[in-house]
This record gives sequence, C-alpha cells and structure tokens, in this order.
Amino acid sequence: MNYFTDAKPYNSLHEYYKKEYGHKVAKISLNAGFTCPNRDGRKGYGGCIYCSKELSGDFAGDKNKSLKQQFDDIKEIILKKWPDTLFMPYFQAGSNTYAPADYLKKIFDEAITFDPNIVGISIATRGDCINHEIAKMLGELNKKIHVQIELGLQSSNEETCKFINRQMTNQEFEIAIDLLRKENIEVVCHIINGLPNETENDMINTIKYINNLDIQGIKIHSLLVLKDTVLADIYSKNKFDILDLNKYVEIVCKQISILRPDIIIHRLAADGNENDLIEPLRTRKKMVVMNEIDKYLRKNKIYQGKEYKK
Repeated sequence: MNYFTDAKPYNSLHEYYKKEYGHKVAKISLNAGFTCPNRDGRKGYGGCIYCSKELSGDFAGDKNKSLKQQFDDIKEIILKKWPDTLFMPYFQAGSNTYAPADYLKKIFDEAITFDPNIVGISIATRGDCINHEIAKMLGELNKKIHVQIELGLQSSNEETCKFINRQMTNQEFEIAIDLLRKENIEVVCHIINGLPNETENDMINTIKYINNLDIQGIKIHSLLVLKDTVLADIYSKNKFDILDLNKYVEIVCKQISILRPDIIIHRLAADGNENDLIEPLRTRKKMVVMNEIDKYLRKNKIYQGKEYKK
C-alpha cells in the first residue's frame, strides 16, 4: 500500500497517519535529560559537530519540568491549532535509549499514560545505544502501543562520519536495526544532506544504502550550521559550500525518485532555532522548501521509487 496523493507523489507521514488512525497525529517533543555516548566520553566528547547545545532537542519541552508537564504544555498549544488530534510522545533530545533498560521501561510506560488520545511513542536514539535487553523491552512496549525508533545515520559514507565525529559504525547501525526488527518495531532513519565534503553522489548513495536495510521510515534533513557548535567554528574559518534552495530541492527529489517505494517519508526539510541559525537561511521558511520540493516533483513527473532498483 502507498500513501501517494496528486499533491505529494510520495508516502507522506501525514497521509500515513491519516489512513492508519483516521485523524491527524501530532508528536509532542520531550526532553528527558539524556546525554550521548559521543558526549560523555564513553565514545567521544563534544558530540557530532553539528549537534546543538540542546542535543538536537531545540523544540522539545523544558527539561527542568516533569515529562508530564512538558507534554501538557505542548499539547495545549497543539489543540488550539488542531482540536481533533491524536498524540505521540516524542523523546527527542539526546540519545533516548542511553540508560539501563529498567529505567527506560519506567519512563516510557509512564509517557504512554499521559493522555487517552496517545496512539504511539517515538524515541530518537543512536544505533550503538540499542542492545538485546533494550530491544526486548521495547518489543514488550510495542505489544501495548505502536513504538517508533528513530536512528541517526546521517550518511552512509564512513569517511564523512569520521569528519562529523559520529563515533558509530555502519555495522553498529545495521545491528541495531536487526535487533529492533526482530521485535517488529518500526525503524525511522535520519540522514543529512549538505554535510561538509559530501558530493551529490554521496547523498544519493546514502539512499541506495538504506534501501537495502529493513527500515520503514526516513527523515531527510538539511545540514544546519548553528551557533556554539563545532561546525560553526569550522564554518567561520573555512566557509564550505552550503546547498542553496534550488540545489537542495533537486537533490531531495532525486533521492525520492530512487527511494524504496514502501518507505514512509517523515521529513523532507529541517528547521533550527532562528536565534542560533547561521546557515542555511532558507530553512527559516520550512514550508517554502517543502512546497518547492512538491512543485519540482509534479513538474518533472517524479514520484517515490520511480528510479528505484533492487
């Protein structure tokens, strides 16, 4: 089954949720105070070079508040815009399985009780923060409610990943997917377009790489250069090329054309905290980027999987 429409010739997350649940589903981003093995010294320090001071949870709740209060604060805002909405708690900031399984079970079990209209839970983490015990615990949770695990890949080019200080191998990423899929858990992969030194071919090859993995969803991000990051220091000393709007749209549409046609597209553009954003300034208008992608696809008669090859 696909979720294509005339306006969006690909499996959009909105259509996926609408057909699965009959309603709009809103993710409520939470900050549970997790760190990362790439920050605390287990694997490295400082994190990936683009990672913000909020550990990529810039739009998540206030970590000084309880998870329930974070959820309620954001829910109130969402309901003013979309009154008839279902919810997913979204553990976004940091690596959200980087803790003992018993502790994770406690907070995830609690989160799914925050509201009667919760239909699932989404958890962002790293491949090297998934082990047998955690996968098994998530599998038990998945029997109660829909569990989505988001794993950061960013690029399949391991030379690029050394440069961005990912501190995780592709093999570790693949092992995590295997562990999660044995528990029938939906896996969403994050990639970033426009990483320093990456060519268009590298970005296309990342899609070809994930086409061969048992993933169910993808988030395509634009690289963001944010203040107070290692990447910002690098950029101030040597202004590497930033993808402009036209080039970003062109590359994303090529990626969509070769993307396996069953994968759900959760995101096609990124947005950062405007106060911290250095480049690309086009991301301040995320809907413009999204609309340009949709227009390019329709104009050029491109649809998801058009050029997909097994």
